[in-house]
Amino acid sequence: MDLAAHVDDRSPRGIAATVARLVRGGDLRPGDRLPTVRVLAADLGVSPATVSGAWQALAAVGIVTSRGRAGTVVLPPPASWLPPRYRDLAGGAPARIDLSTGTPDPELLPPIGPALARVALHRPAADTGAYLASPVVPALEVVLRESWPFAPQRITVVDGALDAISRTLEQVAVYGSRVAVEEPGFPPLFDLLDQLGLERVPVTLDRQGMRPDELDKALAGGAGVVVLQPRAHNPTGVSLTSTRARELAAVLRRHDALVVEDDHSGEIASARDVSLGALLPDRVVHVRSYSKSHGPDLRIAAVGGPAAVLDALVARRMLGPGWTSRLLQHVLVDLLTDSGAIEAVAHARRVYFARRRALREVLATHDVALDPGDGINLWLPVHDERTALVRLEAAGIRVAPGTPFSGDGSTAAHVRVTVGLLGSEVDDVGRALALAAAP
Repeated sequence: MDLAAHVDDRSPRGIAATVARLVRGGDLRPGDRLPTVRVLAADLGVSPATVSGAWQALAAVGIVTSRGRAGTVVLPPPASWLPPRYRDLAGGAPARIDLSTGTPDPELLPPIGPALARVALHRPAADTGAYLASPVVPALEVVLRESWPFAPQRITVVDGALDAISRTLEQVAVYGSRVAVEEPGFPPLFDLLDQLGLERVPVTLDRQGMRPDELDKALAGGAGVVVLQPRAHNPTGVSLTSTRARELAAVLRRHDALVVEDDHSGEIASARDVSLGALLPDRVVHVRSYSKSHGPDLRIAAVGGPAAVLDALVARRMLGPGWTSRLLQHVLVDLLTDSGAIEAVAHARRVYFARRRALREVLATHDVALDPGDGINLWLPVHDERTALVRLEAAGIRVAPGTPFSGDGSTAAHVRVTVGLLGSEVDDVGRALALAAAP
């Protein structure tokens, strides 16, 4: 096939879109070899970097793969609907104790029945005048603003934290833009950036959050957006300190960049609610998820930040889902204001803290020392990741491999343990983790 003859738009996006269209239409089949970068670049009259960018975008979404000297070939359709790194996290054999999921303990979520009953009593039917009404119910906006770490110009709700990050990035970044991300970081975020055609620029962490010197390098290198987790970082458990926030803000003032904060653990985190928005309110979009505190199936995250970003986000969303169910928003209002639900979330926060501490204490008895951290996950260094996973599988314990959390491979040789799901088996789990981590 003369691939160049089918390409109208000679940008990386246009070339990638052409190949994807030909694959979907059956003109290119699994196993077909694509032209080399240099050959197609010559045929199109573009630089090799342009074609290489298209190939990288196609590889990131599983349409093609590079086989070295054998060239770049079309892949079969994926066997799973999950994105690549999600698949890496979801794989593995069933286990007696599954600590791989990164999800909250369902037993610690506030009961939703009473909230549903109270909302249904006041709203016996779904609202019919919802199409052009405000996308966030007034009562929820009041509650959100009272708890927000800074005074945002706009606040709205969307369908989960990743939805919020995705819609924000679509407004502030274009194909090929560079985005500074934490190293290690959240694998689905890496998948999302790949899907959007955005280049990841890894910024390493220490015990206080992103390193200012590393962030400065990333911004000087062209990163125009920064995505970070301000507390209970997944997977390390690190939380941003007030001192580090001031240091990062000083770096950001020297550059033109927007910050997206993913406060995914929200009300179950024990760390202080530190936000760069308190220092740079016009340049921070803060996302707060209620999945871990109130239930993943509510699918609600709040987003607050500059009007220029949020107004565009809401306008674009009106041409898609329009709004997050106002019935569910009223349920969340109830859960955020009902004394019983508030105490249930506070209890969950205490239990997660205790479970994390208990596992750290058991590991310490086996000469494995870890920082306190926060949240429901623990980032365990191991001598060899594959060996650790095999040893734990033999013990009937499943954890998440560390490799998907590393954008550049620099923080490999770890596993992530969902401490929040631990029960009375903490001694056995701690012993098995220590043995798995050893050489």
